[in-house]
Amino acid sequence: MEFQHYWYIIILFVVAAATLLIAIKSRGNFFAELKYMLPAIMFSGAIFILLNIRFLESGIISFNPIYITGKNLFGLPLEEWLFLLVISLLSFAIYQQVKIKFGHFEKPNLFLAVSLVLLVVFGLIAWFSRPKPVTFFVFFLLTIYLGYTIFRNRFKQHLTKFYIAIIISVVPFFLFKGILNSLPVVKYNNEFNLGIQIYGVPVEDFGYFFLLMLINVTIFEYLRNSRIY
Repeated sequence: MEFQHYWYIIILFVVAAATLLIAIKSRGNFFAELKYMLPAIMFSGAIFILLNIRFLESGIISFNPIYITGKNLFGLPLEEWLFLLVISLLSFAIYQQVKIKFGHFEKPNLFLAVSLVLLVVFGLIAWFSRPKPVTFFVFFLLTIYLGYTIFRNRFKQHLTKFYIAIIISVVPFFLFKGILNSLPVVKYNNEFNLGIQIYGVPVEDFGYFFLLMLINVTIFEYLRNSRIY
């Protein structure tokens, strides 16, 4: 097997190493709370794995065999399974650091207002992109889950840290996806999305990441608070 087949794995390894460095600085909180993180990652991962398998089977996305090892699980490259794990752990590590560094910074009402605005924006994107299945499913699920988080979940106290963390996390995510898409490792059929890209990263990927991190953090905080109380 030629070296280039390991590119995706190598990039994942770099991101995992960065995650470990951030986790070490979390004063032990990251490793102690893995028991709450992993169930969240398994739940969100199941949703996105099923979506990715469906998109792959439908020809909506495809993977360049030049940059992957060829190892598959349920038809999906092993690297894509690892991607969900690694990017989730990275976002958790950043979230933990934000809770430490911004411990006394709280603006729950401001970020609740931001959430309500985003809820409307995401809902409108989903509505007007109904003929585009990738865009529709990502932003429809995001609208539903964000609405649940706002109106049914006791997550308001964590909104400040969540938004700071996602603003920080989107930078490495953007770089990571930008590298993958520039090779390209993942190929997109633009008939099924808006075709809007920022430096090669489809706008749907940002909705994808927002939903992934929102599911992870809300479940994490629910499990953690249930254990405490």
